[in-house]
Amino acid sequence: MVANVAHVHPFTTIRRERLLPVPGRVLVRKGQQISATDVVAEASLSPQYILLDIPKALGISSKNADKYLQCKVGMQVVAGDILAGPVGFTKRVLRAPKDGKVILASGGQIFLETASVPFELKAGLPGLVMELVDDRGVIIETSGSLVQGVWGNGLIDFGLLSVVASDAKEVLAPHKLTVSMKGAVVLGGLCDDIETLNAAASLPLRGLILASITPDLIPEAKRALFPILVIDGVGSIPMNSVAFKLLASNDKREVNINAEAWNRLSGDRPEVVIPLPASENMPNPKQSVDYAVGQQVKVVRAPYTGKIGKLINIRQGMTTFQSGVSGIAGEVQLEDGDRTLLPLVNLEVLE
Repeated sequence: MVANVAHVHPFTTIRRERLLPVPGRVLVRKGQQISATDVVAEASLSPQYILLDIPKALGISSKNADKYLQCKVGMQVVAGDILAGPVGFTKRVLRAPKDGKVILASGGQIFLETASVPFELKAGLPGLVMELVDDRGVIIETSGSLVQGVWGNGLIDFGLLSVVASDAKEVLAPHKLTVSMKGAVVLGGLCDDIETLNAAASLPLRGLILASITPDLIPEAKRALFPILVIDGVGSIPMNSVAFKLLASNDKREVNINAEAWNRLSGDRPEVVIPLPASENMPNPKQSVDYAVGQQVKVVRAPYTGKIGKLINIRQGMTTFQSGVSGIAGEVQLEDGDRTLLPLVNLEVLE
C-alpha cells in the first residue's frame, strides 16, 4: 500500500519543480543562483476588459460616433494612444487608458482587452537553477534541512529563525513576541489567540512556524502579510517531536519558509528549508514509498495526532475498528512505549 509521506530531514538534497499554472515567461537562466523570494517566471492569468463610450467621451451623438474612430478590431494599443477623435474646437480625443487589444469598435463603443497584473512565481527555496521548463518554470536544487507541514497561507519569505517555544506543547502567547524579533521567522507552538497574530503583524515578522492553529484563526492567518506555516494540523495539537527538535536546534540560522498550500495531487507541501553546504553522498528524500515494518511514522488523526512512533506490524486483510470503518491496519509503538492499532491511512511515513 502506497504511504502518505512527510519529509523531515536534518540534511538532504532538495529538488523542486516550480511551474506556472499557465504558459508564461521564464525570467531566470540555467545555472543561476537564486533566493527563495526571487521571481523565476511570470504569466498573465486572465485578461481584463474595459468598455469605452465614444459619445460620452467626446460629447457627440451616437449616430456620428463611428466616423471618429481611430482604431480597428485587432489593433494593439498602448496607454495614451488616440482611439477616437479629434472633435470640436478643443480637439477632444478618447485615449486608451491602458495597454491592450481592441476587440470591438463599432456602435459608438470600443471594447478593450487589457492584460491583468502578471502572476509572479517565486522560487520558494534558495538554490541553483538546474533546468528550465519551456514557458512554465524551473527546476531548483539546494541542500539543507527540510521540514514539511500541512497548511500554509500561500506566502514565501526568509529570515533568521527565532525559537520562542520552549517545548512542543507550548502555546504561543502575544507577550512572547517582542520587538527583538522584528524581521525574524519565529518558531512558536500552538496558536489559539487572534492577539498573537496581531502582535506578529505589528512587529512585523518575516514568518511564523506553528505546531497548530485553531480553526477560528484561519481567516486571519490567510490575510496576514507574512507567511504562516502549520506543521501538524488545525486545532490544539503539539508539534511532533521530530520536527520540533530539528527546528529548535537551528535557532539563529537563516531559514526559508514556503507556506504554499498542500497540493495532494502534485505532492507539493508547505515547507521550511534551512540551507546547508552540500557534501558527497547526500540522501535524496523519496517521494513515494510503501508502508513497511520498521518505518518511523507520524499519526495524523485523533486521538494521537502529531505523535511519532514506529510501525512494528502490518495486519493482513481488512480490520474493522470501533468506529465501524474497515481498513488495512498497522500496529504502532509510540514514543512513550504504548502500542496502538491504527488504520494505515492515519499514518504518514517520515522520510
